[in-house]
Amino acid sequence: MRICKKRINSVIIVVLFHAAFILGAVYLKKVAEYKRVVKETAFDEIDVANVSDGINIGEYDVNFIYAKVKVTVENGKIVSVNILEHRHERGKAAETVIEKIIEEQKIDVDAISGATNSSIVIKKAVENALIGELSAQNTAVDDSCGSDSDNGRLRPPVCCKYGVRLSQD
Repeated sequence: MRICKKRINSVIIVVLFHAAFILGAVYLKKVAEYKRVVKETAFDEIDVANVSDGINIGEYDVNFIYAKVKVTVENGKIVSVNILEHRHERGKAAETVIEKIIEEQKIDVDAISGATNSSIVIKKAVENALIGELSAQNTAVDDSCGSDSDNGRLRPPVCCKYGVRLSQD
């Protein structure tokens, strides 16, 4: 009877050890993938003057960090960026990167020290909102792409792969 209990306890310990090892390996794989995705994140150079006035939603997710933003464009300028959701560990400070984006009127601004990865994710979410506004025209039903004849600016979409258009001109 005593041997049976020891054997059961040994089996339980071995199973728990293996489960912990497997879970640890899965976690480390996710961390490696997260680091790779953040490192490989690149930014397109967007001419904000070509973005139609309105409000766009963009998001970016790299597993451990996620951001969803609302970007308002008026007269070819980014006038506001609101963070709707930001999942992070220690990256709260990165939320100040939106001030730099508005000030410099570009996406690829310097990251916030100590919150570099969250800064990258927020910047990419802003870019996705703007790119979504620009690229959705390519997926229009009539497959036409181009500019308004009135002002040479790209036409606003209704929705797109990267973001959702909330308002039209």
